[in-house]
Amino acid sequence: MPVVVVESPAKAKTINKYLGPGYTVLASYGHVRDLPPKDGSVDPENGFDMKWEIATDSRKHVKAIADALASDNALILATDPDREGEAISWHLEEALRKRKAIKKDTAVSRVVFNAITKSAVTEAMKSPRQVDAPLVEAYLARRALDYLVGFNLSPVLWRKLPGAKSAGRVQSVCLRLIVEREMEIEAFRPREYWSVKARLATPRGQEYEARLTTLSGKKLDRFSFENETQAEMAVQAVASRALSVLSVEAKPGTRNPSPPFMTSTLQQEASRKFGMGARATMGTAQRLYEAGYITYMRTDGIDMAPEAVTGARDAIKDRFGGEYVPSEPRIYKNKAKNAQEAHECVRPTDMTKDADALGIRDGDQRKLYDLIWKRTLASQMEAARLERTTVEIGDADGEVVLRATGQVVLFDGFLKVYEEGRDEPAEDDDKRLPQIAKGDAAPFAKTPMVEEFAKAGKSDDVVDDAPSAGMRKNGAAILAKNGAVLGLQHHTQPPPRYTEATLVKRMEELGIGRPSTYASIVTTIQDREYVRKDANRLIPEDKGRLVTAFLANYFRRYVEYDFTADLEDQLDHVSAGDREWKDVLDRFWRDFSAAIAETSELRITEVLEKINEVLEPHLFPPKEDGSDPRLCPNCGEGRLSMRTARSGGAFIGCSNYPECRFTRPFGPPVEGEAAPAIPPEGKLLGEDQGDPIWLHDGRFGPYVQRGEVTEEVKKPPRQSLPRDWPPEDVDLQKALMLLNLPREVGTHPEDGVKVWATIGRYGPYLKHNDDPAARGGKTAPLPELADVFEIGMNRAVELLAQKAASRGGRGQAAKPLRELGEHPESGGPVNVMEGRYGPYVKWDKINATIPKGTEPEAVTMAMAVELIAERAAKSGKKTKKAAPKKDAAPKKKAAPKKAASAKKAKPKTVKGESG
Repeated sequence: MPVVVVESPAKAKTINKYLGPGYTVLASYGHVRDLPPKDGSVDPENGFDMKWEIATDSRKHVKAIADALASDNALILATDPDREGEAISWHLEEALRKRKAIKKDTAVSRVVFNAITKSAVTEAMKSPRQVDAPLVEAYLARRALDYLVGFNLSPVLWRKLPGAKSAGRVQSVCLRLIVEREMEIEAFRPREYWSVKARLATPRGQEYEARLTTLSGKKLDRFSFENETQAEMAVQAVASRALSVLSVEAKPGTRNPSPPFMTSTLQQEASRKFGMGARATMGTAQRLYEAGYITYMRTDGIDMAPEAVTGARDAIKDRFGGEYVPSEPRIYKNKAKNAQEAHECVRPTDMTKDADALGIRDGDQRKLYDLIWKRTLASQMEAARLERTTVEIGDADGEVVLRATGQVVLFDGFLKVYEEGRDEPAEDDDKRLPQIAKGDAAPFAKTPMVEEFAKAGKSDDVVDDAPSAGMRKNGAAILAKNGAVLGLQHHTQPPPRYTEATLVKRMEELGIGRPSTYASIVTTIQDREYVRKDANRLIPEDKGRLVTAFLANYFRRYVEYDFTADLEDQLDHVSAGDREWKDVLDRFWRDFSAAIAETSELRITEVLEKINEVLEPHLFPPKEDGSDPRLCPNCGEGRLSMRTARSGGAFIGCSNYPECRFTRPFGPPVEGEAAPAIPPEGKLLGEDQGDPIWLHDGRFGPYVQRGEVTEEVKKPPRQSLPRDWPPEDVDLQKALMLLNLPREVGTHPEDGVKVWATIGRYGPYLKHNDDPAARGGKTAPLPELADVFEIGMNRAVELLAQKAASRGGRGQAAKPLRELGEHPESGGPVNVMEGRYGPYVKWDKINATIPKGTEPEAVTMAMAVELIAERAAKSGKKTKKAAPKKDAAPKKKAAPKKAASAKKAKPKTVKGESG
């Protein structure tokens, strides 16, 4: 009975059902081996030898497969049909051979299926092959490259750049895209322009809108009206003319459907329509695939199997009618860069079944399946037939010409099922126009354009009874002709921030990454806090800017788009068997290792100054008054620049440090934002007895510190600030008051033990103990923080006494009801005490409840010893040996007897009971 191995248990369950009892189907649970995350896992000096390690969680899965092979001497590797799946099969075979689970006569084969359906699985079993070596080598090359970059570049970042976590071969390039887009947005300067349009009417009273395209015989472009004055003149020119229809041109057109989904387009559309991230999309698609509902979801192919095309056409005919089925099937050209890695598009396995027919209950799975199903059907449907109409309206002299555009859908075709989403808003040419004929008069409509007016800003100034020749202005809009003519102010907009969808699209255009990597790349840069997602837009954090600025200046070649895309092409050639994988690694490593070596000579100050220069527009944007944005606002002499703190963070500080201690958080200045009370590197308050006194902000809040942290002094004296003390009010005097705690109040007059005043976790308190750092002793809270520094002995004695007398106070010593004497076997006083729930016997740390009905006066020593022994046995506590009496110490022979006696007695009370 052959052993079939797939990645996941869900897939194993489904496939086992299809194959029947003649096969043992097990799951590998993904990759079983990986490179250990430490230096030396890839050895460039030894032919790029790679040291693989079976993950702890994977050992039991490998063992289960090995155990199954002990009785079934045939192994079928049925992992996913891509490079990663091929690699998992290779890892499994290698791991099992090392365990000697695969013997000389063990038949090992590889099968692939693009969908988990009975027909696809059983058909695949008829065509076994061997593991594809070129695909595995492409995987090895990619894995080695990612490791070499990460484990050699990341330490450079840690040493030279504060706050940086790590760098990656493709992630860093992806991060550069986001950072550069943000820099474009910040550098963007909006430009004002105005548009003019009018609301007109047909002879039958139907209304439509037209925009001004020609004025005084001159064709207008976007920036023809650059200010309100020019726009007002244009509005007046339109409002003063009698208009008619000059021409009507109707052109037939068609719209063809989009191709079926591949990985990147599925991620883009799920983001546009549902706001789903790349990771969420792929996780949902994975579950649909494992349930047998869709084909494999990691693909860069858009072609469909012939039987799938036939199934789609039949489903379209059954649901929508024969007129929606084109005469010939639609054939989409596969855009895969490597035919060996290309698969079918992402499509339903059964075109006749929608989400309702399959009974999909999970919300995300239902939405995504519906999206895939509709897109697949639409891709094989008839084109939509449209009629695009352009109407020219003007005066008799041709001084003013307006244009109205629109379209009519004559036959909806694929639009009946699905229309692809857009990253940017659609133009107005989708509007439908009323019936218009050449020569028709085009009077101004009676309905004012109040909505458009309101969008410009304030809508309070409603145009009801304005004179026909007059104008009403409202900031960013001009209205005339009772609101039928509108001049509208616009400003050019910066390029939009990337969404996950548009980022994946851009990466695909540049040839960066591959379908199986997009989700992990986008997720990684967010997990490392280089990028955050806000309202579905990706915004670089300052930490991400730092990393990008460093890499762009010192490792520029390795974050260039062309270089990364070329390396991806080389890996594709490896997977196609056209190139040796170690040659690709050798060429890369030779130059990359040299670049790493060059950075060892870089001084941190040199790196920071370079980053200051690169990020200057962001960190120090120009001021409105034209003054130097890097001039320190505190001292007026020093220059602001990025600095590093011991904590590993970055901040903006003054070059006149320590004379000027101005700082602000890393990033652009925030208007009205005050400098932090405690700079990232700490605030020097002064000196005392030759020691610097510092104010720091630590993990558990602000604290003062005497001296510096050195190799010899790991933890210099420190004291947390009381909650009521603002850090900005703490000076040298207050710091020394805190550092001199605990303060000795004096010696208690009753017992001669010292009394201290200090601040603890729960506030100010007194401690009655010769050593304030030792445990034990009586304590009493202080009413006010000031008491810590001012309280005298009389008041301290009074507070300690009040605490001791209070019910439940820690200083109160409960008096026994009866004192029974010393424990006869182990020593120590045995007493009968009054408890909250009744009387009990107390000895050492053992409290034994007296049985109900027994009066405290009736308890004897024998009864107490028995109760104590029973309680000790239940709680697992041991009774202690009786200590030798002081006067017996000189008698050396007597002590062993006493100890032996205690040893013999012990089993009777504790060990014998508990054993």
